[in-house]
Amino acid sequence: MEEETKLSIYRAARTIKRRENTLYNALRSIYDDSIFVGEISQLWPDLPLLANLRCGLWYSPKFHSTCYFKSTDGHTNNWSFNTSRLNLHVAHLAGQKGGCIIVDSTRKGKRFPDSMSKTIPIWTCVFNRAIANHRRRMQVHDKLMEEEPNTADEHTENKRQNPHEWDSSLHMPLWVSKTEKASIEDRLEEWTKELESSGADIASLASCLKKPLRPLWISQKTVIWLNEVPDHDSWDFTPIILLSASSSTGVIQHRSTSEFSWNYIPGAGDDEESWARGLAPELFWNNTYDIINSGPDVCNQKVANMVEKDRVYRAQRGHNAPQIIVKPQKSLHSPTDPSYVESALSLDSLDIKDDIQFSKADSTIYWLGTTNIAVGSALTDANTTSVDCTLNCGQNSISVGHLKTEAYLHLPMVNSKFDRFSLRNNLPSAVKFAKLNLSKGKRLLVCCHDGEDISVCICLAILTALFDEGGTFDDGKSFSETHITKLEMRRRLVFLCKFATKARPSRGNLKQVFSFLSGGGVSLLS
Repeated sequence: MEEETKLSIYRAARTIKRRENTLYNALRSIYDDSIFVGEISQLWPDLPLLANLRCGLWYSPKFHSTCYFKSTDGHTNNWSFNTSRLNLHVAHLAGQKGGCIIVDSTRKGKRFPDSMSKTIPIWTCVFNRAIANHRRRMQVHDKLMEEEPNTADEHTENKRQNPHEWDSSLHMPLWVSKTEKASIEDRLEEWTKELESSGADIASLASCLKKPLRPLWISQKTVIWLNEVPDHDSWDFTPIILLSASSSTGVIQHRSTSEFSWNYIPGAGDDEESWARGLAPELFWNNTYDIINSGPDVCNQKVANMVEKDRVYRAQRGHNAPQIIVKPQKSLHSPTDPSYVESALSLDSLDIKDDIQFSKADSTIYWLGTTNIAVGSALTDANTTSVDCTLNCGQNSISVGHLKTEAYLHLPMVNSKFDRFSLRNNLPSAVKFAKLNLSKGKRLLVCCHDGEDISVCICLAILTALFDEGGTFDDGKSFSETHITKLEMRRRLVFLCKFATKARPSRGNLKQVFSFLSGGGVSLLS
């Protein structure tokens, strides 16, 4: 009897939680938080607004760029400076614009996610230390050059400022304990050496940044006097403003307007697979007023219609558009409820008209320097005339009408979460196809469904196996003479990410690439 009571309480709690975490509650919470994000961004309108993927992408209709700082790299006793996620473009952008604003959120009742409390502060400190070391080396070089006064120029003069004036200390928020901060400081030298040995171009970063990087924290509890907002140029550092979008209260907030009431969810944009029902941030913001004004009763059905219409619209244009399957929430709705959606809607039941604002296909491709290799998504990239051959790693085949049959190879691959050997098993064919075409001077596009993970890992394998360290095609000569280490592969990844700023290779897929390169790769190239 006691166990049945406990089970009933557990089920009741789960039911209440599901009622709170409805699609409308999430989207309405995001919409409310976005107003705060907009207000803060207008205080420093010259600073670019960046979304920390993926949660942050929900909180504004328009971002200058994105970044990828993981909270797990800042978890207590698990701190990390990951050279697979250097976010070099963020430092360069901050240097060019005088700073930047990064948006993220958290569900856990904290004011800031660990990505903002620790990951980014560690990142700014390690970069500052590497730049200070570079300036110190340049100062020694300049002293030697002073013996030849005619060789001094304005560029050299700019580098003569005292490196000790470059702030390299660790700046963390007050809620991080002194003990934890001290433990992190003990690792800084190690991380700085990892950055310096990764192949990252610290020299160009040092010339781009006029002042050291420094994080600042702003949340909905931060008090800002609007008549005393300092100009970002007035600070003696380059500000990385960390904007936590959501209210940090742990208590359920019931909010209402004259028409609807809803429960506010802090960090509603997090873990979108569990609640978004196939809706993407861009589609939401293209139709935000229609969705918000629909109210909680018909929100699920309206979003389901939008998602399916958008999918058909993209499919008709040859874009990657898989069906979205949504599981029913039996404990909340009956099949007669208009918000009940069991499976993807039938195409025959939809009239595809311009009654919604459709998503724009991300047609961006990133050319990896002068390697003749480009990486991107499988949406519209393969239809571009700027490539001679295409290696498609996505699940679905794509239209490549302008290419000859032998210039297109489709190798369907899935993430390591679904198949630990999918990438590894296809790498020999992928590298062989790349070698055949690159040796003829052809321009190769490697694409997958998002252009961020699998295609990036394939490009990494190709760069390591067929190019020297300087990025010159050598048909595998240097690879056959070298024993590939994790450090060497990491250096190639840094080179790749310098150009492909949206790259987010997963750990599982990178492991498969290393297994291939350190295993049977040599025989492949002979």
